[in-house]
Amino acid sequence: MDLIVARNRTDLVKARGGGSLALVPTMGALHEGHRSLIREARVRAEQVVVSIFVNPLQFAPNEDFSRYPRTFDADLEACQAEGVDVVLAPSAEDMYPPGSQVSVRSGEMGAVVEGACRPGHFDGVLTVVLKLFNLVQPDVAVFGQKDAQQLAMIRRMVADLDLPIDIVGAPTVREPDGLALSSRNRYLSAAEREVALTLSRALRAGAAEFAPSRIRAAATAVLEGSEVALDYLALVDPATFAEVGDTYQGEAVLAVAGTVGATRLIDNVVINLEPRVYA
Repeated sequence: MDLIVARNRTDLVKARGGGSLALVPTMGALHEGHRSLIREARVRAEQVVVSIFVNPLQFAPNEDFSRYPRTFDADLEACQAEGVDVVLAPSAEDMYPPGSQVSVRSGEMGAVVEGACRPGHFDGVLTVVLKLFNLVQPDVAVFGQKDAQQLAMIRRMVADLDLPIDIVGAPTVREPDGLALSSRNRYLSAAEREVALTLSRALRAGAAEFAPSRIRAAATAVLEGSEVALDYLALVDPATFAEVGDTYQGEAVLAVAGTVGATRLIDNVVINLEPRVYA
């Protein structure tokens, strides 16, 4: 079946097939990480919709909204190759008609870690995701673990608002050298890309340890003296994004964000903090 491009709710209704439906929300500039999300969606539903929309609400005035990569033709080719059924590509005017006033508030959880660095960011993320959910009416939605706090916030919204949608988190896809795939990686010069690898090296160093204080210390040691302008290094509960202490047990997320040159990057790794038993 040929790929259908929908611009609004009317187009979506016409394109809607039978059976279960999975949504993969994106801002375009698709790379292998996005394609892995599409493949995960294909496994979980009979029809796959990919949204491509650079959401102005999640960018602060000093961020890179105007220069965020827009590669629509290449994105359509990638979707066609992955067997996507429908691409939803609305305009900003369709998503946010003149006079719009109501939006989603991300609460306390949206004001920590990444939210502390980007006030209002998660309000914009949750607002657009809820609108996409209402437009597409998916059974399943697939998001990347690389945006770990975003994934946690969306799960919180779905639970709090009783949305009948299964939220799937798919593993981060990395380059062979460990750099997490990101649409923003194309901004990096060759020298900056080498610096950016400090982020994944710090995460690996932290993940090799076994207690929160040691994890933070090992990751910090890698970052100290690097050319990364660090925003945060945080070891948090994956459900709440509250910092964890040395008595914490279970999965934790070691998250890092920083700027390399003019490019801001994020990354994280999930660590299982269970007591170690030594023979």
